[in-house]
Amino acid sequence: MRKIGIALALALSVASSACVQTRQFADVTFTPPQGDYRLLVMRPDVTVNAITTGGMSEPRADWTEAARQHIVNAVRAQQSGTGGKVQVLARRSELAGIREEQVAELERLHSAVGQSIALHKYAGAALPTKRGRGLEYTLGQDAVELGRRTGFDYALFLTAQDNIATTGRTALQVLGVAGCIVGFCAPQGGSNQFAYASLVDLRTGEVVWFNVLQTGSQLPGVKFGDIRTAEGAAQMVDRLLGRMKAGREVRRTQARQETR
Repeated sequence: MRKIGIALALALSVASSACVQTRQFADVTFTPPQGDYRLLVMRPDVTVNAITTGGMSEPRADWTEAARQHIVNAVRAQQSGTGGKVQVLARRSELAGIREEQVAELERLHSAVGQSIALHKYAGAALPTKRGRGLEYTLGQDAVELGRRTGFDYALFLTAQDNIATTGRTALQVLGVAGCIVGFCAPQGGSNQFAYASLVDLRTGEVVWFNVLQTGSQLPGVKFGDIRTAEGAAQMVDRLLGRMKAGREVRRTQARQETR
């Protein structure tokens, strides 16, 4: 329930118009992985809901499973050109020598940490002790132990929630827009998407990079890449992972070198 609440809070900031927003945070000395690195992409945490006529979000298991598989395929395709050695988990049982429950425990730990980052970095609840300091979050020894046992340098976590307006909800949006024309404006929220990705250094357990994607619209019929489809999932993955930025200090150093 807390994840849904954070998603709704973030969606409200973009729901007044049709828009797409992303924003990255990174450790100040972070450099995107290069060369002969090993990356483990954890099983994506995906939820697809139907927004009913009354505005309630109802989870759809069939939509969710289809979306997760499309996202797994999209991440594999996106990572295939990065140069690293990458394993993408579609199931928790696919990691050799590691129990499924151990993988699930790390996923739950990341879920709590990821929600905290999204809340404090993006939803207006900034922690005074972390302002201007990049990322200072960790998964601790559980992540370090996973790296030690598997040989991976990094773990990438991806969480996505897509809320699809039903036919009844879309019809209500049309009425709301029509009301604005005659002077009684009662817009209704429509389809929206909330997703984030985080990169964890398995040598230290630290979250070194984080990116959030938010979409939303009150315009009827507007969608931003339906992750139930291969095309929509690929679009979301590209928006989250396709332009990974270095940390603040690294960018400043690069800028100084370019001006010489």
